[in-house]
Amino acid sequence: MNQTDRKLLSGNEAIALAMCGCGVGLGTGYPGTPSTEILENFGELGGKAQWSPNEKVAFEVALGAAYAGARAVVTMKHVGLNVAADPLFTAAYTGVSGALLIVSADDPGMASSQNEQDNRHYAVAAGIPMLEPSDSQEAYDFTVAAIEISERWRIPVMLRLTTRICHSKTIVRLRELPGPKESPTFVRDIQGRVMIPAYARPAHHRLRDKLAEINAWNESSTLNQRFGEESTLGIITSGISYVHAKEAAPTVSMLKLGMTYPLPLDFIRSFAACVDRCVVIEEGDPYLVDSLRAAGIGFEGKSNIFRFGELNVGRVRKILKGDDTPEPVPPRGKPPQLCMGCPHRTVFEILHKLDCIVSGDIGCYTLGVLPPFEAMDTCVCMGASIGVGLGLRHSLPFEQARRVVSVIGDSTFVHSGITGLVEMVYNPPETGHVVMILDNGTTAMTGLQEHPGTGRTLGHRQTGKVIYEDLAKALGIQNVHVIDPSRDAEGLKTTLTDALQRKELTVIITRRPCILAAKKIIQYEKEAMHCESCSCEHAV
Repeated sequence: MNQTDRKLLSGNEAIALAMCGCGVGLGTGYPGTPSTEILENFGELGGKAQWSPNEKVAFEVALGAAYAGARAVVTMKHVGLNVAADPLFTAAYTGVSGALLIVSADDPGMASSQNEQDNRHYAVAAGIPMLEPSDSQEAYDFTVAAIEISERWRIPVMLRLTTRICHSKTIVRLRELPGPKESPTFVRDIQGRVMIPAYARPAHHRLRDKLAEINAWNESSTLNQRFGEESTLGIITSGISYVHAKEAAPTVSMLKLGMTYPLPLDFIRSFAACVDRCVVIEEGDPYLVDSLRAAGIGFEGKSNIFRFGELNVGRVRKILKGDDTPEPVPPRGKPPQLCMGCPHRTVFEILHKLDCIVSGDIGCYTLGVLPPFEAMDTCVCMGASIGVGLGLRHSLPFEQARRVVSVIGDSTFVHSGITGLVEMVYNPPETGHVVMILDNGTTAMTGLQEHPGTGRTLGHRQTGKVIYEDLAKALGIQNVHVIDPSRDAEGLKTTLTDALQRKELTVIITRRPCILAAKKIIQYEKEAMHCESCSCEHAV
């Protein structure tokens, strides 16, 4: 193998490269750290990649492609799979004609997330096979394997990543990859695709039969590897935990699981029987521990204190020693802040001065909760600001209710705020309500990605654009205002003050480009104007 066959890649880059090599016809997703770069790299490599309004839509688009016989990949962070859960569970019943790979990137330690949810449980609940790579090489290889498994058993497959796998770089040895065997085509399968109860009941039986076959295959699969002959201590592990365990205890016997659902319980049982002491090393929830305990396999797990945050070599050594003494509190770092010159700063200064009760949302503007603003009172999940704000308005005494404002970003509004606005029109509180859409022209928090409100595709090419003020007016909201918060701070304050006094529904859109994206946005707009005046391939 020559040097050109070896590359230093992050897990995200390795997955994108494997997608291209396998001839994936469509990659969909919603940007969410730590998964964002997969589709960005796939697009840069020439693949067809697109951002969807949210993960549910992205999943459904990819599922439609897989129904057509194409190879499709949908990417998201862990909480994104909550949004896509509805089609996920039924897609396991319908199966696919081509291949459908679901990339779910967990965030242990919450580097950029609101919870530490462990998405391994989704594979079990939905009934889909799950693979867990331990480095970039396996991210590459397991992407290929997942596509092959999906096509062989005509079932969606989950590739479960974590932050360290997504962003850490290791050497990847490239190889010739198998492209699709057939071109996409429509084959009618009403009983297999239309999940009315009469067709869903046998579909569930077919799913369980598939999983039984995959389970039997996994007992001898090369995705699971056994290392070492040491009989005193054995470690059962998977994913990034394997890397930490290998460094913490390089001489012990080790069983590294690549496919962690369905689990190869007979293979695991035989390994555990060959060692005097067997320890399960896993990050996050006791997923392996609970599964092995239910199967009657003898082992030791970790203390509950190691359930929180990421594992590392030092923590693994403590687990192996049975040392559950409290860990030192890490030194406090400098808290993140809204950028100097960020248009959101003016918004939160005004909200603070007016003593508003602020129902907040997910985005860089969530930093409005921190000093010096301290102008956010709730933050639950994408799009929750409007619904939670309405609940507060419906329930609080009048003088408190009239102070409630829902604050949501532009990308988040498209993601899952539109239905909240519909709810506001359908069930308006007696006090009215105020929704502020902070439009900075980009998905800033995850790295300045496009969304349906920017009018540009993932590759920054001109496309259709959602106009928030037109949408609000179309829903029947009479009081709709668009204000540049940096140019007209007093106008914004006056408008918001007036809206809080009215028993009416109001939408205030604060519109000014993110200072980090402004130059790029100007460049994209110039390129779009150039394309409009020529007949190049990018002209709309």
